[in-house]
Parts: sequence; C-alpha cells; structure tokens
Amino acid sequence: MRAVTGTSRLVLAVGFGGLLLLMVFAGIDGIQTLQQIETSNDNIRAGFLLRTRVLEQIRGDLYVSGTYVRDYLLEPESGKAEGHRYSLLEMRSDMDDKLHQYQALLHDQEVRPFQALTESLAVYWRVLEPPFRWTTEERLHKGYVFLRDEVFPRRQSMLAIADQIRDINESQLDVGKARVAQIFARFRRRLIATIGLTIGLGLLLAGFTIRKMLALEGEMAHHYEEIAQARAELKQLSARLVEAQEDERRSISRELHDEIGQSLTGVLVEMANLSSLIRNRDVDGVAAKAAEVKKLIENSISVVRNMALLLRPSMLDDLGLVPALEWQAREVSKRTGVWVNVEAEGVSEDLAEGHKTCVYRIVQEALHNCVQHAEARHVKVAVRQQADRILLSIEDDGKGFRVERERGMGLIGIEERVGHVGGRLEVESAPGRGTSLRVTLPLAATTAAQPAGQQA
Repeated sequence: MRAVTGTSRLVLAVGFGGLLLLMVFAGIDGIQTLQQIETSNDNIRAGFLLRTRVLEQIRGDLYVSGTYVRDYLLEPESGKAEGHRYSLLEMRSDMDDKLHQYQALLHDQEVRPFQALTESLAVYWRVLEPPFRWTTEERLHKGYVFLRDEVFPRRQSMLAIADQIRDINESQLDVGKARVAQIFARFRRRLIATIGLTIGLGLLLAGFTIRKMLALEGEMAHHYEEIAQARAELKQLSARLVEAQEDERRSISRELHDEIGQSLTGVLVEMANLSSLIRNRDVDGVAAKAAEVKKLIENSISVVRNMALLLRPSMLDDLGLVPALEWQAREVSKRTGVWVNVEAEGVSEDLAEGHKTCVYRIVQEALHNCVQHAEARHVKVAVRQQADRILLSIEDDGKGFRVERERGMGLIGIEERVGHVGGRLEVESAPGRGTSLRVTLPLAATTAAQPAGQQA
C-alpha cells in the first residue's frame, strides 16, 4: 500500500512538475521570440532607414554636382567660377564619405551595383578634371557642349544606378519581413506543439487524478464499512466481556461458596465439637478432632491458593515466564487429563512485564479452548525468544474449526492482547485437523537471551 501511494505521489509530482515546466518553457520561449521579432523589426527598419538616408544623400550630391559643374563652366567671372569649383570639391569629399558609410551597410545583392556606381563616379570625376584647367574663354566656348555630351548623360546613368540600389534596398525590407514572418511561423509551431503537450499532459493528469480520487473514495467507503463493522464488533465484544466478567465473578462466587464456605462451615462445626470434647476432657477425642479441623483448614488454604494462582500466579513474578507456563501445563494436565508439553528456547528472565503477562494469558486462554471446545488430547506450547521478537506457537490435535466463520470470545481476547503490544497473530485450523496458533511479539529493546528451555 505504501509503495502504491509512493508511486502515485511520484507520478503526480512528475506530471504537475512537467506541466509547470512546459508552461514556463512556453512563456520563456514566447517572450524570447517576441523580443527577437521586435529586435529584428527594429534592426531591419533602422538599417533600411539608414541606407535610404545615405543613398538619398549620395543621389542628392550627385544631382547637385551637375549644377555646380554647369555654374562653373558657364560663369564668366573667374572668382565666382572658382567658388563653384571649390563647392564641387567639398561635395566630392562628402560624397566619398557617404560612399564609405554605405559600403559598410551593403547587402549581397547590392555589391555589384554599388561597384558599378563607384566606378562610374570615378570616371565622372576624371572627366571633370580637364575643364578645371580651362581658361574663361575655353569654358564659355566649350562648356555647354561638355555639359550636354559628358556631364548630364553620366549623371543620369549614375542616378539610374542609385535608383537600382534603392530598389534592392527596398527589396531587402521585404526579405527582412519574410525572415520575421518565418521566425513567427516557427514560434507558432512551437507554441502549438507546447499547447498540445500541455493539454495532453493535463488530460492525463486529470484522468489519473480522477481515477485516484475514485479509488480513494472507494477505499474510504470500504474503510467506513470496516469501521462500522468494527464498532458493531466492539459493542458485541463489550457485551461479551461484561458477560465473561459476570461468569468469572459467578465462578469465583461459586468456588467461594461451595469450597471455602463449606470448608469454613465444616471448621465451625468441628470447632464446636472440639469445644465439647475439651469441656468433657476427652483427650483422645480432642486430638482426633483437632486433626480433622487441621485437615479442613489445609484444604481451604489449598483452594484459596489455586484460585489465586488462576487469577494471577505469583510464580510469574517470582520465578519468571517459563516456570509459570510449566506450572499451568501441569495443572491443566492434572485437572483434565490433556497432555500439555512446554518447550522454551532462549527466553530471558528479564523479559518485560507486559510481554510475560501477554504470553501467559494467551497460553492460558488457548489451553482453556483446547479443553472446553477442541476436545484435544495433546497440546504443544513452544516459546522462542530472538533478538527483536518473541515467537509463540500453540498446536493441538483437537477437532478444529473454520477460522473464517467461527471466532469465539477466547480468540478475540487473544487478538486484543496481541494487538495491544503491536504483535501479529496467525490462526490455522480446519475441521478434523486440529488448530495452530502462531504469535509474534516485537521487543522494544534487545534482551540478552538465557537458555531456559524445559519440558513439563
């Protein structure tokens, strides 16, 4: 029963622990996934905005560079033209910085268009170097043709490349969204699996718990029936104990009246006769009458001693358990003719009082049952003491009985005595096959065993 209870507790602990772990795992995984999605969205958005801003600055600088070149070539005054050239050189430096910044942010798909853009820009700046050495007349004479044939077409080509890079950047935004959607899909599958496992485990635990509750309910109902039956048996036992007490008192009263009362009445009569003989100075009659009175008194003393021994043998306290059992065996054999054999092995003289009384009363009740009910001719009583227990067995060759149906007052009393000291009683019997009682009484502390086995 304890093993089954321990297994049930282990199953419930593991089940609820696993359910809690699944819920914790689902919560942690959900939080981490949401954080990952949020981080990915932020990174994708920040990267997209940064690349877009840098690329727009490059496109803007590229577009404005054509304006500076136009103003430089068409400006008739040398001082102002030099100012336009200086602004163009500053824009080129700023554009180079933006190109280096964007190069660190490139995707794989943007590498080739970006290289084409940088190469076109390099050619563009090389093409612009000769006009910076022209005179004012050369700029005015060749400037428009140079702008039309060299600057504006190249600028449009580079702007187209920049637009291509922008389109790739925007496509990367869609790729990032797809990656986020993939992360969310994986999380959704994990969440569905976790929820399924949690629901399945919860259903298993619910079924197991309901089953255990129903089993406990049935067990409680069974225990309730046992308690009700035990109460009824206890009431019956109490009534039978009162009856047994009355029978015992009636027996003692009968013994006192029939034996002691008659003996003392005889003593009184004989004492009156002795008094008459003394008054008549009949010396011979006085001696004979005194002898009769003495015999009556001795008989009364013997009867009183036997009654006292039946109630509580003094030798159980004075000599120990084994001598008391041997005396009891002799008395039963003497009164009834049933041959009783007592065997003892290793029974200590310092045995606890409760154990001595318990063994003595069990043997007394068992012998009474053997004589009154079993009609046995031979009885074997064996007592053996071990380090942690006392083993008692009583076997007879009587007519036997059905243990599961016939349980008398004596057997119930023996069970009560054995249970009081925490022992165990086993009864084996069948009609026509005799009866065997085996009693095991635990010892609270180890008592040194002393050989005391004798036969009576």
